[in-house]
Amino acid sequence: MILRTGIDTIEISRLEGIRPSIRKRFIERVYTRKEISQAQDRAEALSGLFAAKEAVSKALGTGIGKVRWQDIEILHQPSGQPIVMLHGNAKMMADQLGLHTWSVSISHDRNKAIALAAALGD
Repeated sequence: MILRTGIDTIEISRLEGIRPSIRKRFIERVYTRKEISQAQDRAEALSGLFAAKEAVSKALGTGIGKVRWQDIEILHQPSGQPIVMLHGNAKMMADQLGLHTWSVSISHDRNKAIALAAALGD
């Protein structure tokens, strides 16, 4: 059995401080339509998703680069529990590593968002 983990933290002010002239383009490059809809342009939610995407990419051993931002999708179930959906290169990397079961946890305080991702495989 394989266990891979990744963790990331981000200051919420980083997303709050994005200039309005580039904010829309940034959000559309990083987040999927479903993520944008669920986050409702709240900096805290977007920061948590950003940290979760980074954490998943670290668990894959690639970081962002070999996988695109939108290859990693973090959605929330009605209960609020975040789930990981992989697409494109992220799914291909996970399949090559034998990773099939993912869990992610996201937390916030006034200033920071943090996420931990764990993946199990054969």
